[in-house]
Amino acid sequence: MEREHVLPGDPPVAVALRRSARARRLSLRVSGADGRVTLTLPARAPLREALAFLGSREAWLRESLARTPPALVPAYGARIPFEGRELSLREGPRVALGEGTLDLPGGPDRLGPRLGAFLRATARDRLAAACDRHAGTLGRPYRRLTLRDTRSRWGSCTAGGDLMFSWRLVMAPPEVLDYVAAHEVAHLARMDHSPAFWAVVAGLCPAHEGPRAWLRERGGELHRLRLGGG
Repeated sequence: MEREHVLPGDPPVAVALRRSARARRLSLRVSGADGRVTLTLPARAPLREALAFLGSREAWLRESLARTPPALVPAYGARIPFEGRELSLREGPRVALGEGTLDLPGGPDRLGPRLGAFLRATARDRLAAACDRHAGTLGRPYRRLTLRDTRSRWGSCTAGGDLMFSWRLVMAPPEVLDYVAAHEVAHLARMDHSPAFWAVVAGLCPAHEGPRAWLRERGGELHRLRLGGG
């Protein structure tokens, strides 16, 4: 179950309510990247108890939100992260990636969707190339590759060989995207996180510790960008 509760006040705060079979207690979390607020409930916790807990934590919640960096909203002249660097968005007659610039047509009202389409298409190209390379090295083909806008994980691999990635990886440095691709391709050989699995990862991406640390420390920054459609 996931629903939304609005905490009244100035300003009102939208809180996502999520039940989890694994949760043992109520917990309130604020994403440091985009200010998304999530209240997690154990499977059988009464809703009134959860809302009372939320009320008791309101002061802490509002202080945390006040410290959260503002969302990054696409606008001509704004700078957005792309492959570990920044691009300045410009209006142009066609999509064109330059040296530190990205031209997008359509006017301000269409900027979010146009930017989202560019980022997703580029992410698919980069991830497909990385997965093809790593799968070829491993000698284990994957079945298909899909993109989503996930918050809890950067990628996944099913037992059937389907790979899923967050399109937001295209905003990270290229070595970070490559590491996540190697990580998920390694699951084609080992569906666990055992030492044997990490040995496969190291074989595909020897310098994986740096990208792992980048995701731990800065991965949340990739969620600051708001496209208006997810």
